[in-house]
Amino acid sequence: MCPPQPVECAPPGPAPTAPGRRRMERAEPGRPDRPAGRSCRPEPAGPGQAQPREQERERGAWPGPRRPTRADMRLRELSLRQDPDLRQELASLARGCDFVLPSRFKKRLKAFQQVQVQTKKEEPLPPASSQSIPTFYFPRGRPQGTVNVDAVIAKIERTFAQFPHERATMEDMGKVAKACGCPLYWKGPLFCGAGGERTGAVSVHKFVAMWRKVLQTCHDAAARFLHLLASPGCPYLVQDDFVPFLQDVVNTHPGLAFLKEASEFHSRYITTVIQRIFYTVNRSWSGRITCAELRRSTFLQNVALLEEEADINQLTEYFSYEHFYVIYCKFWELDTDHDLLIDSQDLARHNDHAISTKMIERIFSGAVTRGRKVQKEGKLSYADFVWFLISEEDKKTPTSIEYWFRCMDLDGDGALSMFELEYFYEEQCRRLDSMAIEALPFEDCLCQMLDLVKPQSEGKITLHDLKKCKLANVFFDTFFNIEKYLDHEQKEQVSLLRESESEGPELSDWEKYAAEEYDILVAEEAAGEPWEDGYEAELSPVDQKLCALRSPLAQRPFFEAPSALGAVELYEYESGSRGCGGAGGPAAPAPPGKPRRGRRPARAWGGAYGRGGATARGGALLGRGHGEGRGVCRGGATVRGGA
Repeated sequence: MCPPQPVECAPPGPAPTAPGRRRMERAEPGRPDRPAGRSCRPEPAGPGQAQPREQERERGAWPGPRRPTRADMRLRELSLRQDPDLRQELASLARGCDFVLPSRFKKRLKAFQQVQVQTKKEEPLPPASSQSIPTFYFPRGRPQGTVNVDAVIAKIERTFAQFPHERATMEDMGKVAKACGCPLYWKGPLFCGAGGERTGAVSVHKFVAMWRKVLQTCHDAAARFLHLLASPGCPYLVQDDFVPFLQDVVNTHPGLAFLKEASEFHSRYITTVIQRIFYTVNRSWSGRITCAELRRSTFLQNVALLEEEADINQLTEYFSYEHFYVIYCKFWELDTDHDLLIDSQDLARHNDHAISTKMIERIFSGAVTRGRKVQKEGKLSYADFVWFLISEEDKKTPTSIEYWFRCMDLDGDGALSMFELEYFYEEQCRRLDSMAIEALPFEDCLCQMLDLVKPQSEGKITLHDLKKCKLANVFFDTFFNIEKYLDHEQKEQVSLLRESESEGPELSDWEKYAAEEYDILVAEEAAGEPWEDGYEAELSPVDQKLCALRSPLAQRPFFEAPSALGAVELYEYESGSRGCGGAGGPAAPAPPGKPRRGRRPARAWGGAYGRGGATARGGALLGRGHGEGRGVCRGGATVRGGA
């Protein structure tokens, strides 16, 4: 059968009366197969024939619109149900609102349908990221399959079976800590983590439940230590969390046995250690030690060494009692009213007014201190003084560089401009002029400092530049420490670099300072003899208060002549067998068998003692020593200006 002939359509008639409705024309008389309207149709095909429109659509030649299928209607209905904007526009269009354009509605509907089709096509695809990228973030440590939890729990249960009623007290927690595979001085955190501080003892069932949870959720030592000390659900450690742990160290460590009777100094030693922990470990300055910071530090290694080292002064990074003694002595000298708070005038007297007034003001401005007491009352606490003294005596560590950078960055923009450097250097010039020393012009000083630091950006010095510089201490001392600035000027830059590049386990500047100051304090107390000028050292009020704390064997009359120790040269005494059991302080007790350290010597007649070039009030520059040149001098006696 031949296909039907193409149909001729009549010219278009008048416009339709309504949208979407076609107007049909009557067929011409005698020609029933040729309608005269625009939308004329061919004759329907027979039973075995395909419709002409379907054939034309298959060949792609039919230009007319495609009739929507049932799937399209369902998709459109779904689109209208899910999109409230489309429903609102459709309702507005039905009401005949003029401001809603049908074309806009169709475009939005079409775009929404395309999104629906794309999401349907993407749903069956599995996520490839979870299959190709392994897990790399383990905030509680990388899981290890080698830990046999049941074997550890069985060992703990056997240890608890040795105690009465299977309950462990604080004295028994050492055995429990070893059964858990932890260092000995984890016993305090283990006891507190199981709730023992509330009841005084820990039952085996409660401890096993706690430790099983720790082993299952915490996979390394840092995560476990933090979990034991921190508050429940807290992912960081604050300063108060360390108090139970350090109190147990004070009570049980053999190197601190002499401190048991002086309970009022426990809190001051603990405060010092806590501040040193945060000074070294808390690199973010947030006051919160995270698990990552604890893992990157050496704190847990030092905690493990507490068990092996009977002399706590060998652990110089955190726990040294000698370091605490030096820090507390320095604070006690400045704290004239002994309320454990110092103001700006007290701090300015540190090291014979070596630090500039502008820097003292910056310290009290809150740039490097926490708490509102500094801003409101202008007082610096003992905890803040620990940070100050360590940063002042060792300006090479990252924390000390950040400390002084914060003080010098007046506008807080993260860079030291030339204006800020000149602001601090002006006072240095005035102080040098008052000492009859010609000051270097700021332009020349600036050239020296830029050559020293070598900043990446011209015209400013960033924190990164100073951390890369090996002589950051020289940079800082140039702008706010007059005494150390003059000491650096007397040394050649080559010698300074040689000191900074020395290989091997070299002592840090802080450790050198603490050891030197401790020797000076020991020598002052060991001498215990009147000055050659006829004036005698006065017994400090602190010694009078602490006489009751010392044992009768440790006490001796103030006017009693020293024993054979007084006839020995102090240099020989120091080079000999000096004990290391720690020391007392102006307000701290001396350990048994040690020279007393509660008495401060009177100043030399006619002037104040200085350090290696400090100007004494009497006009001469004296080393820090005692009568007839005996004692430990610091830097030697230096005379400037012919005094």
